Amino acid sequence: MPPQPQIMVDLQFEQYMPDPDLETIAKLIAQDPGLSGALLKLVNSAQFGLANKIGSIQRAVNLLGSRSIINLINAQSIRGEMSDETIVTLNPFWDTAQDVAMTCLTLAKRTGIQAVDEAYTLGLFHDCGVPLMHKRFPNYMEVLEESYAKTNDEVRVVDTENRVFNTNHSVVGYFTAKSWRLPEHISAAIANHHNALAVFRDESSRNTQTQLKNLLAVLKMSEHICASYRVLGNQSVDHEWNMVGPLVLDYIGLTEYDFEQLKQNIREMGGH
Repeated sequence: MPPQPQIMVDLQFEQYMPDPDLETIAKLIAQDPGLSGALLKLVNSAQFGLANKIGSIQRAVNLLGSRSIINLINAQSIRGEMSDETIVTLNPFWDTAQDVAMTCLTLAKRTGIQAVDEAYTLGLFHDCGVPLMHKRFPNYMEVLEESYAKTNDEVRVVDTENRVFNTNHSVVGYFTAKSWRLPEHISAAIANHHNALAVFRDESSRNTQTQLKNLLAVLKMSEHICASYRVLGNQSVDHEWNMVGPLVLDYIGLTEYDFEQLKQNIREMGGH
């Protein structure tokens, strides 16, 4: 996945410091889905032999240390040669990924229903299939707009993509997350993030479903607050939230009024 160019510059600047600051490096990496993915893939690889997979970027940076991180940054910068046109086209994607990730983190803290670092990781990666689809299909961004426009009770965002491309950004995102060795429940949430209506209508109380619902509840609220429907879908109405929103709020135990207050607070905080 292509890293965002400015972040590469900032990271390379930090790595030339006599004593690179791991916290600064982690913060910079956490802003970029491509770099974060490469980092988590590395730390969750067999060589490290960790008992449990890590979903936290700060923990991954602390474990790897600055030398390995610098090698990783350099490898990514070589891979990430992109045309100016692609960079401009993908700017909204990078902006919204960072926004949604920060909002997921805030909501996870406020609601207490999900591990904060995992909520952040999901927010950052939920749409990691988008730049890959764009790389493969030149007309992808137009089709994505159409997908958001046509969403209703019967048609999901991904259904339009499936019709045109025989695949969609959730599926591509899922396999990307798997290849990055993200924890399975985060990968499952990426796979299902435009299938939330079916997930929340499913009354089954299995533990895996609870974990999936917790992650998706935080993500769907965050996408709505950050207006992904406008930034990526170029729509004035969030059709998806209008359907799944009431189920999400009911699941979390928030009234519409509570959520509006929360939304205002977060928007004031982050300037959404």
